Amino acid sequence: MERVLKHKFGVGESVYFTASNVARPAASGLYEVIRQLPTDGDDCQYRIKSATEAFERVAKESQLAAT
Repeated sequence: MERVLKHKFGVGESVYFTASNVARPAASGLYEVIRQLPTDGDDCQYRIKSATEAFERVAKESQLAAT
């Protein structure tokens, strides 16, 4: 039986993003959840946006924390 994962954060919610040292360099800090994305294995994914950047990022739920 497949386990259904639920997203912890909703669209419009502010979250703190912690960049992974393994992936491309990214700025840790406050972001807004723009969209919930499909899961990646055992981790939900989100499209997030910082007010200080002109582009959006994709982040795993394990990289996000409530503010």
